[in-house]
Amino acid sequence: MQSRDNFFSRFTGALAQAGRVLTGRQIAGRGLTVFPDDVFLVSYPRSGNTWTRFLLGNLIHENDPVTFSNVESRIPEIYFNRDRFLRQLPRPRMLKSHECFQPHYPRVIYIVRDPRDVAVSFYHHNVKARNIPDDYPIASFVPRFIAAEFDRKFGSWRDNVLSWTVLRKDDPRFLMLRYEDMKSDTASALAEIVAFLGRCSFRKIDSNPEAVQRAIDLSSPERMRLLEKQEAGSWVLTKDTRNDKPFVRSATSGGWKSQLSPESVRAIESAWGDLMQSLGYELVSEQTAPPTERVSDGGVRE
Repeated sequence: MQSRDNFFSRFTGALAQAGRVLTGRQIAGRGLTVFPDDVFLVSYPRSGNTWTRFLLGNLIHENDPVTFSNVESRIPEIYFNRDRFLRQLPRPRMLKSHECFQPHYPRVIYIVRDPRDVAVSFYHHNVKARNIPDDYPIASFVPRFIAAEFDRKFGSWRDNVLSWTVLRKDDPRFLMLRYEDMKSDTASALAEIVAFLGRCSFRKIDSNPEAVQRAIDLSSPERMRLLEKQEAGSWVLTKDTRNDKPFVRSATSGGWKSQLSPESVRAIESAWGDLMQSLGYELVSEQTAPPTERVSDGGVRE
């Protein structure tokens, strides 16, 4: 009986999905239609992707500033938009994704951020989304963050970062930027992105100093927070979350130093210290090397 129920459940699920595809209601997600001239803006969640969308959107659409109300039509996120809508956008398209390595993504700008700051930002994001209560200890959240309990489909920070930096290393169609470097010298980061897009024959972008500074000013945390207050109720990523908690928080680097306990910092560095160091992130814990995994003669990991 259970086997038959499972069969009918899968059958009806497949029919429902087929109906969504045929009627154009299918959310793009991993099954989106990819065109050869697409550029994907990829990062692990809470790593500066939305800010980068504002920066690039304001640089590309210089006469029509980006807001939370129009960003999904400028540089849309694949998880909230229908594939039919995305297929109708002018090409070449720039799309936001959080996926681990996807071999069919033709060109990728990948943003990496210090995982200690990602942990803090992700914690507050989950409070805003009502996934954890206000009084949930961040020290209890960190081990769950390391284990990727809150967004398993994207893997852990390490899984996500390694999948792209290893499999696309030295590929001319791949550009990796550190969030911290983008914050410290945003103009240079934008120039690097524009040069990359030029090599990819994306589209002509006015990158004179005045246009770049305008894009930076229009994408400041202060302006984004103001726009969020005005438009949070209509933007897909915030409309069903708590309005007393901001989506755009401090937008700085190094906040983990005052918000994470030494034990939480040590846990993150013990798990991912080798990768963090290879990306230029300084470790501060005394014991940061991950435990060596030994395989016994019987093939059991100890």
